[in-house]
Amino acid sequence: MDMEKLVSLCKRRGFLFQSSEIYGGLNGFWDYGPLGVELKRNIKDAWWRDMVSGHDDLVTLPGAPAAYEMVGLDCSIIMHPQVWKVSGHYDLFVDKMVDCKESKGRYRADHIRCFPVQIDGQTVGWVSSMKEPEEFAKGLSNTFDKKVSKLFGGKETKIVVDSHVSYSTISVPDRVKVLGPDASELNTLTEPRDFNLMFKTIVGALGTEEDAAFLRPETAQGIFVNFKNVCDSTRVRVPFGIAQSGKSFRNEITPKNFTFRSREFEQMEIEFFCHPSTSRKWYEYWRDRRMKWYTDLGLSSERLQLREHHQDELSHYSTGTADIEYAFPFLPAGEYGELEGVAHRGDFDLRSHMEGKLDPDSKPDLKVQLGPDGKPKWRGSGKDLTYRDELTNERFTPHVIEPSAGADRATLAFLCEAYHEDEAPDENGKLQTRVVMKFHPRIAPIKVAIFPLVKKEGMPEIAQDIYRKLKKRWNVFYDEKGAVGRRYRRQDEVGTPFCITVDGQTLQDGTVTVRDRDSLEQKRVHQDQLVAELETRLS
Repeated sequence: MDMEKLVSLCKRRGFLFQSSEIYGGLNGFWDYGPLGVELKRNIKDAWWRDMVSGHDDLVTLPGAPAAYEMVGLDCSIIMHPQVWKVSGHYDLFVDKMVDCKESKGRYRADHIRCFPVQIDGQTVGWVSSMKEPEEFAKGLSNTFDKKVSKLFGGKETKIVVDSHVSYSTISVPDRVKVLGPDASELNTLTEPRDFNLMFKTIVGALGTEEDAAFLRPETAQGIFVNFKNVCDSTRVRVPFGIAQSGKSFRNEITPKNFTFRSREFEQMEIEFFCHPSTSRKWYEYWRDRRMKWYTDLGLSSERLQLREHHQDELSHYSTGTADIEYAFPFLPAGEYGELEGVAHRGDFDLRSHMEGKLDPDSKPDLKVQLGPDGKPKWRGSGKDLTYRDELTNERFTPHVIEPSAGADRATLAFLCEAYHEDEAPDENGKLQTRVVMKFHPRIAPIKVAIFPLVKKEGMPEIAQDIYRKLKKRWNVFYDEKGAVGRRYRRQDEVGTPFCITVDGQTLQDGTVTVRDRDSLEQKRVHQDQLVAELETRLS
């Protein structure tokens, strides 16, 4: 699939716009248009329905070790600064940043691709780029080759395009031999340095450093600090899950690939609390269940993979993590991008928020404190966040399994998966290329479009009555402008699963034509049976 075509369609049809576009845009921020907001809302609603409100607390689902309960939360975006100190975000939530002294560009160190420059088969240095290897190869020219040869002593050089490493993996002595992404000389890139990804803000009128706070970089911590509140107010019993969807913010150094890496994004997270003895089984259950959710909503299993993290990839809190990844079309062949992470967090979070005691009359101390082992030391609330089972009287700190999905990345994946080009007959029976977005009916922005064949003979009035009846149940669209064939094409391009046409036969027997977007099959259905027919097709 051509990513440029999808980006163009998203703007043309009102799925996505660049934020503040009339002022030149703001990198890493995106606005959802009329169709995009419906698509994203449908994805979030499907997640909430399938994971929370539609969950049967009394039934043990296939693969689950036991029956369990699910509840929800909606926590504030700005929280007490000590939350982020205790969670490790203040000290450890960093990326390595690199500046170019020549171009003044700023890059994330592990995103700089360094391609070997060889003379007689020996690597003598690297040329770097922020582009994917295929795109980088297309941009090479004789002029660039001569420039590289001159930089490395005027000798015959070869750039090995099919091999690259990141700048962060090149040893310090060899970094003097790197040509920066936008540089004309060697050794213009600085040493990588830590860059904290949290957005800083001020709470209150004084505006001093003591009033500093942060926009949340994740929704999970709001769930952990409310663990006791949820237990006390709902009487849920372990095992149970707390779900939350909402905005998070990360000051990414190099946002890129459309909405895949943004600075403002929306998460759909579950923190699932379970007994330590069963946590491994629950981890496997949630990993497999979340994978199946994407395929059930239409993502191709051939473009998805479930990848277990290697030991050196695990976060500081994790004892096991699996990523659900999708082969986005903007990535090189064979590479995948993360859609969702399912992490076994152990008891790290609840234990961290319990440790120590914070003086409620003092300002939070955000200075890095090191423990005896030289690692950052955090100070928790001193509150008891353990759990006591009322039936067994056992007290323990629950382990946590966290399925954490990105609503924006999921929306982007469903957009990529839906885009198709095929041939279909127009109103004259001639084959024409059509663009069709093959969304699963549950997430399609518009469920049904209603057309009168012509604007006379009472057809618009009947079509409008049908529109108003269906509008009470679904997001539907009415269109009477232009030839019916062109109206079909417009709905195919925005992914509407079904179109209903009121025609001459409707005036005789009350039946209408229901057209299927994917098969192009047309079926006559009496207008009194439309709701039942569509309920079956849209479920």
